[in-house]
Amino acid sequence: MKILVTGAAGFIGFHLTMALLERGDKVIGIDNLNNYYDPALKQLRLDEIAKHSKSSNFEFIKADIANRELMEELFASHKFDVVVNLAAQAGVRYSLENPHAYVDSNVVGFVNILEGCRHSKVKHLVYASSSSVYGMNVKQPFSTDDRVDYPISLYAATKKSNELMAHTYSHLYNIPTTGLRFFTVYGPYGRPDMAYYKFTKAILNGESIDVYNNGEMKRDFTYIDDIVEGVLRVLDSAPMPQINTESAVTPPYKLFNIGNNNPVMLSDFIATIEKSCNKKAKKIFLPMQPGDVLNTFADIDDLVNEIGFKPSTSINSGIDKFVNWYLRSVE
Repeated sequence: MKILVTGAAGFIGFHLTMALLERGDKVIGIDNLNNYYDPALKQLRLDEIAKHSKSSNFEFIKADIANRELMEELFASHKFDVVVNLAAQAGVRYSLENPHAYVDSNVVGFVNILEGCRHSKVKHLVYASSSSVYGMNVKQPFSTDDRVDYPISLYAATKKSNELMAHTYSHLYNIPTTGLRFFTVYGPYGRPDMAYYKFTKAILNGESIDVYNNGEMKRDFTYIDDIVEGVLRVLDSAPMPQINTESAVTPPYKLFNIGNNNPVMLSDFIATIEKSCNKKAKKIFLPMQPGDVLNTFADIDDLVNEIGFKPSTSINSGIDKFVNWYLRSVE
C-alpha cells in the first residue's frame, strides 16, 4: 500500500514508519520539524529511517499540515491508499502557553487532512487522538462509550474536535475513519518533554526531579511497540457502515483506546526507573499542575474483541529497554 504518515519524524511516527517499511509498504512521510523539542532528535529518527529503508519505498517531505495549498498539492500528486495522521502539537502544559499552535496544527491541519482524504478517495484515515479527552471523567476504566464533554486542557479539546470532525466526514462523504486514543506512550527515541525521559536524564545526571501530587497519580503507560502493533492492525481494518437497532445506517467511523490496561502509580513508575538506572532520584514534591488529570486507565475491550490485539509489554521491561537506549544514545 501507499501510505501517508504525517508527523513521520515524531516519536510514534518514526516507529510506525519503520514498521510499515519493514512489511513492504511505500511510505510518504511529512513533518514540519518544528522546535517544540530539539529538532536534532527528529533528524536522528529520519536518519535511522533512511538507513533501514530502500530509497524507492520512503520519501520525506518537509511540510506543515496547516499549509492548505501545500496539502492540496500533496494529495493531488499522490494517490494514497491510507493516511495515518500523527502530526499534532503535543503536550498538555504547553497548550497553556501557546494555544495558537494547537489550533493551527490540531484543528486547521486536521481539516486539511480530512479534505485531502475526501477529494482523493482515501480508503482509510487513521488518526491520533488522546486519553486526555477523558478530562474530568471519574469512572474507571475509561471507555470509548463514555461521554467526553469536559476536557481540562486545550490540547484535549483539540483532540476531541478531531473525533467530531472525523465523524462528520465519515457521515457526509463515507470516508472510513478510525481515531486512536493513545495512553501515555513511552520508549526509545521518545519525546524529551515526557516525564519518563526527563526523570531518566535527571536521575543519571544526579539532578532533582519534580514529582507532582506526591507521586499519587496513576498513568496507563503504554510501550511504543504495543502502540505500533495496534496502529498496524487498525490500519488494515477499515470500519464499514453499520445498520443500528433503529435500522439507520451509521457511518464508517470508529474509536479505540490503545493502552496497557494496567495503570501504574507515579511513585512506583519512578521506582522502576531508579531500578533500571541503578540510582536513586532526588525528588521535589509539587502540587498537581493545571491541565493534568489524576488517573488514566484504558478500557480496551473493543480493541481486543474487534481487532484481536492486547498490549502486553510490562512497565519493567519497557523502562529497561528505554534506559538501555538512552544510555547508548548519550555515549
